[in-house]
Amino acid sequence: MDPEEPRAGLLLAAALRRRSDLPGALVRLDPLAVRLPDDWAIQAERAECLFALGRTAEAELRFVRALALNPALTAAWRRLGDIRLVSDRFLDAREAYDRHLASMIRDPRLRVAAEALAADRPNDAQSLLRPLLQRDPNGPAALHLMAECLRRQGQGQPAAQLLTRALKQAPGLHLARQALALVLFGERRFQEALVELDILLAQDAHDHRSAMMKAAALTELDQHEAATDLMASLLRVFPDQPHPWLLYGAGLRTSGRTREAVAAYERCLALAPGCGEAWWGLANLKTHRFDAAAVQSMDKQLSRPDIAAEPRSQILFSLGKALEDERHYADAFARYAEANALQRSLRPYLPEATRSYVRVAKRAFTPPFFEARSGWGAQDPAPIFIIGLPRSGSTLVEQILASHPQVEATRELGDIQGLADWLGRASPGAYPKVLETLTASEVEALGRGYLDSAEPLRRLGRAHFIDKAPWNFLHIGLIHMVLPQARIVDVRRHPLSCGFSVFKQHFAHGSDFSYSLADIGRYYADYVELMAHYDAVLPGRVHRVVYERLVADTEAEVRALLDDLGLPFEPACLRFFENPRAVATPSSEQVRRPIFSDAVDQWRHFEPWLGPLKDALGEVLDAYPEPPAYS
Repeated sequence: MDPEEPRAGLLLAAALRRRSDLPGALVRLDPLAVRLPDDWAIQAERAECLFALGRTAEAELRFVRALALNPALTAAWRRLGDIRLVSDRFLDAREAYDRHLASMIRDPRLRVAAEALAADRPNDAQSLLRPLLQRDPNGPAALHLMAECLRRQGQGQPAAQLLTRALKQAPGLHLARQALALVLFGERRFQEALVELDILLAQDAHDHRSAMMKAAALTELDQHEAATDLMASLLRVFPDQPHPWLLYGAGLRTSGRTREAVAAYERCLALAPGCGEAWWGLANLKTHRFDAAAVQSMDKQLSRPDIAAEPRSQILFSLGKALEDERHYADAFARYAEANALQRSLRPYLPEATRSYVRVAKRAFTPPFFEARSGWGAQDPAPIFIIGLPRSGSTLVEQILASHPQVEATRELGDIQGLADWLGRASPGAYPKVLETLTASEVEALGRGYLDSAEPLRRLGRAHFIDKAPWNFLHIGLIHMVLPQARIVDVRRHPLSCGFSVFKQHFAHGSDFSYSLADIGRYYADYVELMAHYDAVLPGRVHRVVYERLVADTEAEVRALLDDLGLPFEPACLRFFENPRAVATPSSEQVRRPIFSDAVDQWRHFEPWLGPLKDALGEVLDAYPEPPAYS
């Protein structure tokens, strides 16, 4: 065989790749690819070699070239989907996976439907599939495709039913099982999704799509160590992709593996210096200090005219933190202000809406309202709600309570907000007034639904669990109604200290009020007014922890907190910083250290620029820590 002859050279390269001599294979393939750029087989083989070497960005280009020459390359579509999924391009990945599915189908009628789905025409695909399913209601491939159409139309439950039927007919239909896992994930049935994903990965350890999905499901279930280990295995396949390094860094940070997290974020930045999320990941550790080279690199990225608003703002927040650490307070504030202005342009906030809601809630939740519903709701004392504003010290209180043997921390759950949103969908302004129309059994069902949703996150089996969603202060009336035995802890921090800490924080989602000092002040004032209302109509229902008092006399405040919650004193609560649990909030590193007073007065360095915050707070600032006298 003459290795210079193209077919012979290709066969030799393929043999070398299968013997793991990847450099040797490329030596054969590189000149062939130059000589024969339109030979799909050579392009595809070269792409496989590059992929196996971890040069997946280069491999993507070669796979795209090979598929342009021969769209029937099933394996190439799958590789392309994997690369795009790992690099955080979900729509591009979905298209490649759809093409992979279509290329596997031999029945021409089903293939036309699959190609319509791949072209993002699910309605057309359904029209083609209906007569096929009428003739054969249990055809696994047709059921799978119809389920994919339903999933994209937001019909998760019917899609899951069709996929279950398909798998009953053909248990080995790998892509149908993968689709079922995806549907279950979308329905937040993470434990069930893991069952299907484990089956898939047992069948094919190189199923990178299922591995990514499993890592995401484990993260949702707060199994961060397992998710991080899985991400580490994916990085061995995709070492040149910045996004998995970003995810890996976030997982390491949550698990308290700070040094490794820093290394992961820095690896991400070496691959993508403009990745704002990685810069902010480092800054958000709070304990990390940027050196001069990092500051210079951030400045260089900010000089790029093509950098988008979101990463620009994240780099500005990070640069502000670097300058603050160096005590360049005026320059730091300027960066924070610019970052917030960008975020406010992306996520506009209407303070009047919050103000209006507070007025409506005060009218709705009155002593007669609660007296008429006494004894309603799910009578379970398990939940402990920690509420307040972000950056108030709530993560510290959570860590203290989670160090008690009877208490388990979950996360900032969105279920109460989701319930409020669901109740309000009937018409604009329906919530909270719609609560007046509910029966006792309906209210109990709502409470039970919340408890059932939280159950998968209660892995330690302790008597109590924490829901630390700070925005739940807006829904204390709802919480008291559906979960009357739940405990509620309000963590309050000095409005200038808390307000400025919020101002210099980039939030991944929510907290849209946080990007203007005036909006922060108005939001804080609304919070204080609403809490004062609940203190009046439900006296003693909420236990308040004042952050400055907690710092000044930790043991006394912890004892008072535990006593109010009906829990015996536990010395481990004073050594909360030894608790190894995963912490996902911005204070993750701070709560792994003993209480320190440094943060109490940090805002004073920036007082010259806090006028809009002070003005918006008004009398709330003067009255702190008590509320003003409301009429």
